[in-house]
Amino acid sequence: MMEADLQISPVKIQGFRDLKIWQRSREMVKTAYLLTATFPKEEIYGLTSQLRRCAISVPSNIAEGSVKRSTREFLRFLNIAYGSLAELETQLQLAADLGYLTNEVLNEPLTEIDEIGRMINGLIKKLEDKLNSEL
Repeated sequence: MMEADLQISPVKIQGFRDLKIWQRSREMVKTAYLLTATFPKEEIYGLTSQLRRCAISVPSNIAEGSVKRSTREFLRFLNIAYGSLAELETQLQLAADLGYLTNEVLNEPLTEIDEIGRMINGLIKKLEDKLNSEL
């Protein structure tokens, strides 16, 4: 599947930049950076770095998968993005457990992670349905 040929719904998608899940996951990267900016300096190579990397992984894998030449490859990258999203949620929870974030601060990012996850799962289902209809 070439980037310009991505057709998910009745709306023609010109590229990954048009995907709402890519746009929203980019916003989540900014949130992750803002949240980790308050972490203790001794976490810079630990939780801060790991949390930022998995946040970056979500939109990166969505983008990379969308420009692959097959639906199966796109699905594989979407599954990686979904795994990174679960990793992000876990690390945010751990940051709260360690006292780096309050539950009040954590609520909004966790809600956004849940919504992005549902969007990724919805796209996965549509692509799987497309694959099954081609058989």
